[in-house]
Amino acid sequence: MAKKREEREMNAYLDGIIDAMPVFAKELIAGGVAGGVAKTVVAPLERIKILFQTRRAEYQSIGLFGSIKKIAKTEGPLGFYRGNGASVARIVPYAALHYMTYEQYRRWIILTFPDVGRGPGLDLVAGSFAGGTAVLFTYPLDLVRTKLAYQVVGSPKLNVQGVVNTGQIYKGILDCFSKTYREAGLRGLYRGVAPSLYGIFPYAGLKFYFYEEMKRHVPQEHKKSIMVKLVCGSVAGLLGQTFTYPLDVVRRQMQVQRIVSSNSPEMKGTMEVLVMIAQKQGWKQLFSGLSINYLKVVPSVAIGFTVYDVMKSYLRVPSRDEAVTKLVTNKRNTHPSSLHS
Repeated sequence: MAKKREEREMNAYLDGIIDAMPVFAKELIAGGVAGGVAKTVVAPLERIKILFQTRRAEYQSIGLFGSIKKIAKTEGPLGFYRGNGASVARIVPYAALHYMTYEQYRRWIILTFPDVGRGPGLDLVAGSFAGGTAVLFTYPLDLVRTKLAYQVVGSPKLNVQGVVNTGQIYKGILDCFSKTYREAGLRGLYRGVAPSLYGIFPYAGLKFYFYEEMKRHVPQEHKKSIMVKLVCGSVAGLLGQTFTYPLDVVRRQMQVQRIVSSNSPEMKGTMEVLVMIAQKQGWKQLFSGLSINYLKVVPSVAIGFTVYDVMKSYLRVPSRDEAVTKLVTNKRNTHPSSLHS
């Protein structure tokens, strides 16, 4: 009896905390959890994709399964998660900001421009601005994640032919931060941010656009189905990623530039790097790792959208229409009183 009473009191206490939280805080938590879960599931494929993009000669030639064997043999199981700590540390605030600012931009557009339709175009604009906002706040963590994932450290017990043991330049997240900042200052922490913004604006916008547009064609009785959300999220991620992937390759190569041999010519602007890759490495390099990215994007985006919706339901976040209606009602109620005063 006492244990049941304690459980009831704990549940009532948690319910009180959830009810007292503002909507934006609930959206932040839901987005952060969704991002962390999705990123951890696909971390091994993310590591291989980065190696495909940046260590072309060593890994692209041996393919996906050859790369898996090589990492497992030289670095062990933990090698697949190298840089994942920085990745999760980045994706949790990134996803939290991305989802929350998407909802906030969407509401702001509806309230500021009431004549604007609530179709997929609204999701495209809100998603694009939300993606850009999230990137600006979390980009240094993405840079650190890429540098850590780029490092290939051979096992001290193994001497495998074909493995380039460059030594561990960075010992961890903080060490990478401090060394990068000492080498190039704040500008160094934002190296490659331009292609990130060029890529995230269309990608984030298209992702939300396709997801919401596909859900509009789902029969009402299936709209709450998790499988439907998984399928919609997967297709949305695939389509959005295909259009913007070359910019992701440019961003990765710019991020690891200072780790590569000093004999390499310095990369400057986004378009300059894009043209240089196409000329010297071939246009196919701009899509290097795309097949792996498809394998990563399908579960990542699908899990992200699904976990976000589940968390919103658990945290009792009102639907978008309910939230907008409440804001409009509050605005109308406060407007006459402000005029009267």
